[in-house]
Formats: sequence, structure tokens, C-alpha cells
Amino acid sequence: MPRTIGTDVLRHADSTLSTRLAESARATGGVATSPEQFEKWFAERCAAQVHEVNRIPFSRLRNWSFAENSGHLVHDTGRFFTVAGLRVEVDEGPVKEWSQPIIVQREIGLLGIAVREIDGVLHLLMQAKAEPGNPNGVQLSPTVQATKSNYTGVHQGRLVPYVKHFAEAEPRSVVADVLQSEHGAWFYRKRNRNMVIEVGPEVEAGEDFCWLTLGQVQEQLRIDHRVNMDTRTVLSCLPGFGDDGEQGGLHTETEILSWITSNQAVHDVDSTVVGLRDLPGWRQSDWSISHESGLFFSVTAVDVVANSREVGGWTQPLFEPHGVGIAALLVKRFGGVLHVLLRARIEPGYIDAIELAPTVQGTPENHARLGGAVHEQLLDIERRLSTDRVLYDAEMSEEGGRFHHSRSRYMIIEVGDDHFDEEPPGFRWMTLPQITWLLQHRHYLNVQARSLIACLHACAD
Repeated sequence: MPRTIGTDVLRHADSTLSTRLAESARATGGVATSPEQFEKWFAERCAAQVHEVNRIPFSRLRNWSFAENSGHLVHDTGRFFTVAGLRVEVDEGPVKEWSQPIIVQREIGLLGIAVREIDGVLHLLMQAKAEPGNPNGVQLSPTVQATKSNYTGVHQGRLVPYVKHFAEAEPRSVVADVLQSEHGAWFYRKRNRNMVIEVGPEVEAGEDFCWLTLGQVQEQLRIDHRVNMDTRTVLSCLPGFGDDGEQGGLHTETEILSWITSNQAVHDVDSTVVGLRDLPGWRQSDWSISHESGLFFSVTAVDVVANSREVGGWTQPLFEPHGVGIAALLVKRFGGVLHVLLRARIEPGYIDAIELAPTVQGTPENHARLGGAVHEQLLDIERRLSTDRVLYDAEMSEEGGRFHHSRSRYMIIEVGDDHFDEEPPGFRWMTLPQITWLLQHRHYLNVQARSLIACLHACAD
């Protein structure tokens, strides 16, 4: 029998979604939960969630093994994910051919935030959740954050809370629903379903969950390692920010789509999954798979004990990046309208040749060795921190379920009128409404750009 929507879900059907989101964004002082109540709840959840992570040799992995023929690191069930090898050839960049380990996870994960009106204000149901690779343990996560293997019970553990509300959501309750990519440098064609659904008063917050306004969640984005990557990408997909994407833009939406399509069509990217064993340039030991230069990242193994997850303990591989990444957006006003400078970026794991990335994205240690345009752009960003207006600057971690202490410094910098009147090759200025429109569709913006767009909504004038 189909599930019915609560009456308060439909009460403001005549109100625009943008108005309701804007009201929730302004409610930084809280409605259902005061800032003081939130901090107390979050501290209690951090103290209550035991999450012990210890590095182990590959030989101590349980239910994982290296496949005899390919050397791939695989789970006994054939589910979850596989660490394979990847051979890459591209037509642009300081290195045009290389090999690397890659995560192959063909199933589509679910990232979902439930929203509900409380005292006339839209609230988001947020979760306090620890991941084995988080540098600080517990972070503010979506209502549901799970792989298909998890929410279908392959691990034979507890059910994922609230997942049925997303699996059985009526069309009228859906606020956002779009497939988006994950890190194209470390995942091979990985996608997650980013969902926001509206629920009624029958949905209450469990012990590890809390109702917060959009403004309260945006305030948390200013704190290092407080809001996890999955929350940031779902927030970026919220519709309704701005009414007219064309108004005041340097380019029309049709022109932007044509530019994206052109970049997808002209670039040659050949990425082929190959055996992990004897991968050129990589060395495998009992404890890790690492690049011979000591740069980029390593594949390691960990043993995890947790009291707040669907199962109490497990082992798994993790990717461990070397160095802190930089993801920076340059923004500028043209005719009083804020524009964002995005670039077309090649990464080997994308489904298409390119996705739109931050103005500057990279790890300084890697590019100092490689040289080239990104190295110069990273140096330019460092200079701009002292000369231009910094709107946002915080360190945040990436996906803690697959990456160990993967940290990036996220920055948004407003440049003056005398900079970037002409767009460099491979870059385009776009308005925030135009970007919000693109985010209603799949595979246009990469995960780092989506994180920064969520942050820009939190600090835009």
C-alpha cells in the first residue's frame, strides 16, 4: 500500500521551495534545537561512539584477499568494493600516461537528507557518525549514508535507520534526487544517489540524529572537519537558490552546456582497469601498496572496532593520501552579480572525460615535483590569501569510509575588478543560480566543486 505524506508536508504547497530554504538558512539561532543544545548533543555523541582503528598487514584482513590471477584486492562476497589497477592515457597535463591503484565500486550508494517543517521552519535530520578514516572520529553526516551492500544487509548487521523513507519515497516528497560522481582520481566511475526528501511529523530523531535548520548546518561548515563530504555534496544539490540563472550571467545556460559538451568531446581519456599485481611504478609490501616516489597515496589495511555501526567490527583496505590537498574557488562580481570560476578537469575515474572542478585543485607536494600550470596556480592561490578577500577557509576531510585521513583545505576567494576579465583556456565564469541548475543533473560538477558550492551558499552575501 503506498505511503501517504503527512499533512504538514503539503501545508505550504503554494510556497516556493526557494523561500522555505531561505527562511531555514536565516534561522541560524535554531528552532527545534538551540546552538547550545546542538553542541551538547554533538559532544555526547562524540564521547559515546567508540571507534578504534588500527593499521594491520594485508594478511590480517578478514574476508578480503588478493585474487590469484589479477592481484585485485577483493571481498569474499564479491560486494562492497575492489582495489584494482588502472592504466591511464590522457591528452593534456604534465603527465600523459601512468598507472595507479583505483577503487572499483559498481553499486550506487545512497546519500540522503530528510527534511521536515517544525514550527513553520524547514529542518534537516542530521546524523552524528564516525568513519574509520575520519581524522577526528565523528562528523555531521546525512540522514542516510550507505552503500547498497550495507542497506541491503550483505554485512548481516543491523538495518540502516530511515533508509525505507528514501527507498519508498513518493514523488511529491522528493526535493532533490540526482546521481553524482565521487573522487575521479581514486574511484573508477563511482556514483552516489544524492537525495533530499520531505517527511512528516511521524519521523522523529533517534539518539544519533538531530533536527537542525539549514542555517545551523551551514554554520557548522565553517568548523574544520565538522561536516562530512557526503553532507556537503547533498547540500550542493538543493534546488531553489536564485530564481533566474540567466539574469546577469556572462554566458547563457545554452552556451555553458555547449562549452561543457565540447570539452567532453574533444579530450582523449583512455582509462582501462588492469591487474593490481606488478603495477608499473608501484611497490607492494606486507603493509602497503605505495608509489616508488613516496608521493600521491598508499593502499593500506585497518582493523575497526565500533559500537555505533551496523556491525561491531570489521577489517578493510583504505586509501591514504600523502599531503593535504587544496581546493579553491575564485569568485568575482560582474555587474554586481557574483560569478564562480570553474575549470574543465580531466580525472581518470570520471564517466565522461571531464567534470567541472574548482578553479584550483591539487596537492602541492605532488605538483611541486611535476611542475606545470596547476603548480603555478597553487602558488598563486597562496599569494591571494594575503591580497584578496577570503570568504571561506577551512580544512575538511574527504570520504572517511574509503580514505584514511584524507584532508583538503577548502577556500573561496573574491578577486578584484582588475583580475580575470578574460577567461583562461579551459575555465568559465558562471553565476550561482546557473551552477545550482547544473547540479540538478548528473556528472557536471566534481565532488570538490560541490563541497565548495555548499560552502559558498553558507557565506554568499
